Amino acid sequence: MKAPSLTLGIEEEYQIIDPRTRELRSYITEMLDGDHVVLGEVKPELHQSMVEIGTKVCRTPAEAKAELIRLRALVMSLAAKSGLVIAAAGTHPFSSWMDQAITPLERYIGVHKDLGDLAARLLIFGTHVHIGIEDRDFMIDAMNVARYFVPHVLTLSTSSPFWMGRVTGLKSYRSVVFKNFPRTGTPPILDSWNDYASLLDSLVRTGCVPDGSKIWWDVRPNHSYPTLEFRVCDVCTRVDEAVAVAAILQAIIAKLWKLRCDNMTFRVYPSTYIEENKWRAVRYGIDGKLIDFGRDEERPARELVRELITWFIDDVLDDLGSRKEVEYAFRILEEGTSAERQLATFNRTGDMKAVVDQLIAETAEGIER
Repeated sequence: MKAPSLTLGIEEEYQIIDPRTRELRSYITEMLDGDHVVLGEVKPELHQSMVEIGTKVCRTPAEAKAELIRLRALVMSLAAKSGLVIAAAGTHPFSSWMDQAITPLERYIGVHKDLGDLAARLLIFGTHVHIGIEDRDFMIDAMNVARYFVPHVLTLSTSSPFWMGRVTGLKSYRSVVFKNFPRTGTPPILDSWNDYASLLDSLVRTGCVPDGSKIWWDVRPNHSYPTLEFRVCDVCTRVDEAVAVAAILQAIIAKLWKLRCDNMTFRVYPSTYIEENKWRAVRYGIDGKLIDFGRDEERPARELVRELITWFIDDVLDDLGSRKEVEYAFRILEEGTSAERQLATFNRTGDMKAVVDQLIAETAEGIER
């Protein structure tokens, strides 16, 4: 069996904002009109107030960071042509989904037709990380195991504590909104690639989905590329947060390959168990507790994330050249995620617009324009 390439690709979804009102602005069609040269890297999304970017295929987290900086600068410059700005957060603090226009492209019109208000309500923004795995059976084995760590990584990315002007009490309200879509959440345990292919074939034949792109699991085989795609995270406000998340996910797959070469693996847990930890991550983020199923006890999320880094993946970081990027997660654990920072600003000012201003500033940190 050939070793996985472990390439990295990152997709981020940004909010298009009017800096005067701090509200979302439906503008993606105008933003890209006449800028066809960027259409491969900057794309529309379901709502016209959203814009998506995708990096080139990267070998290292450092290369991915350079790509994210370049693409954020590109989107900022496109928005600035009309006096607009962008922000990276899983939800907008106060704009309503009921005021947002659907992007008039066949793909998104079809999603809205199929899912109705569930689609219109999907005013959420995520980070998707692709890890290159060419061997399909190893991809399924890796997905089965990596499911366990998905809640741990989600805690580091939480950036959606608000919804339509309300403090939700959750650190990742985006996760709750997306949960209403079909075929989401923790994937089932699969025996092999053939098991997955059989499931997908059945869904296609029975008219449930046109292809694998409509399977929206937290981690899934990508339908177009030889990658395992992690879709659980809120979009990360700071570039370094996104790179840390991607580096950790790359390292998890590298460690699973190393274990496989030694004829070992990590225990595979039922989806029900993982969903319990995901709920805790959604509700409390790094401030809560996750269940250590090996010990059958709950432990502080910060402890388990540190254990993931220092015990499980530490021995592959130097080979990957990603120790610096992964260890940025320790700063997140100490200083808080975007969700904590947003809540602190709101608690201090009582002003949702101040939260938006903070998000705009942090999204642009380290970006030269």
